[in-house]
Amino acid sequence: MELPDLPVRPALPEIVATLTAHGAAVLVAPPGTGKTTLVPLALAADGARVVVAEPRRLAARAAAARMAQLLGEPVGETVGYAVRGDRKRSARTRIEVVTSGLLVRRLQNDPELSTVDIVVLDECHERHLDADLLLALLLDARAGLREDLRLLATSATVAAEQVAGLLGDAPVIRVDARTFPTQTRYLPPVRGQRIEQAVAQAVRVALAEGDGDVLAFLPGVGEINRVAAALSGLDADVLPLHGRLSSAAQDAALRPGPRRRVVLATAVAESSLTVPGVRAVVDAGLARVSTVDHRRGMSGLVTTRVSAAVAEQRAGRAGREAPGRVYRCWPEHEQSALPRYPEPEIRLADLTRLALELAVWGTPDGSALSWWDQPPAGALAAGRTVLHALGALDADGELTARGRELAELGTHPRFARALVDGSRRVGSRRAAEVVAVLDDDTLAASADLTASLRRLRNERGPASSRWRREADRLARSLPETPGGKDDPALIAALAYPERLARKRSGQTGVYLMAGGTAVELRGDGDGLGEAEWLAVAVADREPGRTHGRIRLAAVADEALATSAGASLLSTVDEIGWADGDVVARRVRRLGAITLSDKPLREPDRAAVQAALTEGLRKEGLGLLRWTPDSRGLRQRLAFLHQVLGEPWPAMDEEVLLAGLDSWLGPELTSARRRADLAKVDAGHALRRLLPWPVAGRLDELAPERIALPSGNRARLDYGEATPVLPVKVQQAFGWTSTPRIADGRVPVLLHLLSPAGRPAAVTSDLESFWRNGYPQVRAELRGRYPKHKWPEDPFNP
Repeated sequence: MELPDLPVRPALPEIVATLTAHGAAVLVAPPGTGKTTLVPLALAADGARVVVAEPRRLAARAAAARMAQLLGEPVGETVGYAVRGDRKRSARTRIEVVTSGLLVRRLQNDPELSTVDIVVLDECHERHLDADLLLALLLDARAGLREDLRLLATSATVAAEQVAGLLGDAPVIRVDARTFPTQTRYLPPVRGQRIEQAVAQAVRVALAEGDGDVLAFLPGVGEINRVAAALSGLDADVLPLHGRLSSAAQDAALRPGPRRRVVLATAVAESSLTVPGVRAVVDAGLARVSTVDHRRGMSGLVTTRVSAAVAEQRAGRAGREAPGRVYRCWPEHEQSALPRYPEPEIRLADLTRLALELAVWGTPDGSALSWWDQPPAGALAAGRTVLHALGALDADGELTARGRELAELGTHPRFARALVDGSRRVGSRRAAEVVAVLDDDTLAASADLTASLRRLRNERGPASSRWRREADRLARSLPETPGGKDDPALIAALAYPERLARKRSGQTGVYLMAGGTAVELRGDGDGLGEAEWLAVAVADREPGRTHGRIRLAAVADEALATSAGASLLSTVDEIGWADGDVVARRVRRLGAITLSDKPLREPDRAAVQAALTEGLRKEGLGLLRWTPDSRGLRQRLAFLHQVLGEPWPAMDEEVLLAGLDSWLGPELTSARRRADLAKVDAGHALRRLLPWPVAGRLDELAPERIALPSGNRARLDYGEATPVLPVKVQQAFGWTSTPRIADGRVPVLLHLLSPAGRPAAVTSDLESFWRNGYPQVRAELRGRYPKHKWPEDPFNP
């Protein structure tokens, strides 16, 4: 067998020898060097059994086909592959190319990988979640069960040091690519232009400025379809390339054609695939990544800017066979602002499936494993919470028999639950048909799941064919059960019980999901907006919008909701302070959705007391009855605390609210509502705070009234910082000095008034006032009130 003259060929002996000597190695080689195809062939040349793990199904199939072609054999002989729903292998197969996720399942069932000598982890720099998990499990298996298992990690970037460390400071072998020079132009969208229009325009420029095929990178299938439509009538073959195509359509994009081609691809063409004939690359600069919003219970794909490493990798496709051209659809000044490397999927994605795989492996929190990046604790905990709800984990976080059953299906635990439980109620085939759409919502023609399924069943075309293939595969994974009632809403609700949603009264098209997030149908909602209940399958949240958006749902009802979401049902007695009073009711809920609400006739006394306490702390002590005497008592006690300190109690609102039980306990025990609080004499309750044994001195230290020389008694006002005694000037005749309180510590502030009660003078030094201020005051008052006596000597009137 003569291997093609690719850059990695001279390094093959070194790679084989290094891996044999050390048991692990890292190969760093850019795309196009032959690492995906030539290295496995070299490793298997001495009879070793090699498994190559690829991050994507398309890449796995293409790599196997290329290696079989080099051997002059059909796929399934020496070289085979296994991907979800498709495999070609035989007893003679020594090199098998599989997806990372499939190898995880194989490793779970056979932790020793007893039929494998070497595992090649291809394109590990892409940091897919399954690939990171696979690496962690392989390292654990190798440490405890298979010390002889050889591991080779390959990467297209130079960020290989950390994975080399994980592999026990494995040697790093570097192979440089033989590339041709490329010219780069920046063609950003003009004002008002969509990215698809900019890409289509750049494709036309690329075709006009040089020869060869054009490879355009776009974030997803929708963008590919729109660019293809914009390029209709082009004098070239326009071919899509993405993971959801049929095998035949994928193969067509990977073969040279009779005339120039424009291949519109997602990220699948970035590294491990070779698209022959490419001389120009058009890059939209966008990628679609999986993210999850744990707080709102919504997950999905979001479009983000690519990293600088990915942009360089894409550009490298233009110079693999000849000098090339690169057209980037973003402004040149933004290039320096791109992140250096892509964010690892483990930091962003829903980790429910990862949590299940860890439970199956026997390390639910993953702490016993060596990770490239540790799974975020919050996201992993959220995943375990979902598994508890699905019955996959018990109360101690251990795997249940049901959890093992769900894991064996090899799909997301939510979909596995929908398949297992749904097949028993609607039949395995119908459950599989619905889950096939839930797992690939681009198959849905509208937001109405039921209508989309009807269309897929009745039509013939690429989408319906892809849907049938996946539904067939899922149905085969289940025990055959007879068909029942066709109920897409039930299957969607079994997968996403927390997304069962009920319409909000008075809000058109707005629903509250059981998980607590408000979502809405935009436009006419494809006819779903009249339904009281929906089983929401897909919802996301757009920046700047208050509510999430329902993208796919089916009409449901309360009976279905309580059946599919039984784990979310609760009946609780709710006693609390709401809308200004105690509310006591028995509430039945489905998550955050209230199903029924009935008043409680005999609410728990302790709970009512807690509610009244909550009300006082929210609205203040003004809920009690404050007579003038009550207010006066509080002010007097506050004065003594300020002047004398302990044991006289503080009367601040915050302090009194913090210690309600110590002075208001009996009233709180007997009260049931706000009106009862309004009857409580606050002063009577406050007297419980009077300190013993000095309580008897209250009237002595802070008297309510003070005796005047005239024989009358005047009330002190403790509402100011210094107690105030309002008294008419004539009633103060005979006092030689200012009255003092609090054991003589504090002189009162005299507000001296005219016979008509108007202010005449203010003083806290009466003796000084009689000498210095009184003559002038006397002169003024004699003029106004000539009938009153105004002695010259106020000490002896």
